[in-house]
Amino acid sequence: MVRYIFRRLLAMLAVLMVTTVLIFTLMYFVPGDPALSILGENATPESIQEIHDNLGLGNPYYVRLCRYIWDLVHGDMGISYRSKESVVSEIMARYPTTLKITFGSVLLGVLIGLSAGIYSAINQFSVLDRVFTTISLFGASAPSFWIGMVLVLIFSIKLGLLPATGTYGLEYWILPISTMGLQTSASIMRMTRSCMLEVIRQDYVRTARAKGQTELKVIINHALRNAIIPILTIIGIKICSFLGGSVLIETVFAMPGVGKYILDSVSFMDYPVVQGAVLFICFNCIIITFIVDMMYGFIDPRIKTMYKFKKTQTARTSITVAKKGVI
Repeated sequence: MVRYIFRRLLAMLAVLMVTTVLIFTLMYFVPGDPALSILGENATPESIQEIHDNLGLGNPYYVRLCRYIWDLVHGDMGISYRSKESVVSEIMARYPTTLKITFGSVLLGVLIGLSAGIYSAINQFSVLDRVFTTISLFGASAPSFWIGMVLVLIFSIKLGLLPATGTYGLEYWILPISTMGLQTSASIMRMTRSCMLEVIRQDYVRTARAKGQTELKVIINHALRNAIIPILTIIGIKICSFLGGSVLIETVFAMPGVGKYILDSVSFMDYPVVQGAVLFICFNCIIITFIVDMMYGFIDPRIKTMYKFKKTQTARTSITVAKKGVI
């Protein structure tokens, strides 16, 4: 298991390096001049050249890339062209908003999706099973911004129960979290139902029931535990997608998150912000994926046994080869 963790850490570093080079290269070849965004269309050639000299935009590609990687190693993502503030401080100021939306939505989706999926699997082809399946198909197909606008139209404009924009209190988070939570619950419900239908027909589940265990214990300890790995994967994917893909929700509900910050920076051609924010989101996704991979071994003992078996088998092979060499 230690060897597996070490390999995963090396893979994380490789992914970060490739992402750094890729996003820097894409931003380097994007048409347009950041100096014009800073100074405006009436800028003189002298002022544009001065901006290029101050920001190092006139240097060759490899020089700028090496300098950027060197600064990243020292924890510096650069200075924003628009606000003249550190990119790290700008991202960290908006990061809590994105985290609240992400984990609030995932928590709501897990509560609804797991409950509905388990019930649908146990009561297959029932009325509620068909209702939950229909709702999950709708939630997985409808765009998030459309769901958000419908919720705003109903609960904010028509009924006047909840505010539509802002982050000034707990009530302001209900609509955005509900919008993304409904989509999350749809994916989790479908995966839970599918995995549980495969597991509850297995022999060990029937054996557990034959031993007299309660139905709740059979479902939780035997069925759900063996079906949780794909569900856990879906949850990890949803967290990663929400960390970087909540820009639509943040735009609809006017919430100052990282996604909206990237969108505004792209239109302004604020290269350091776009590069730093994308790398920051990539780092978060790598950490989430690593945590999910580690949870596999704790949830399913067969994964730990697989690595121990490989290690033991390799050691036995080495001993056999050594004995043959001595003989």
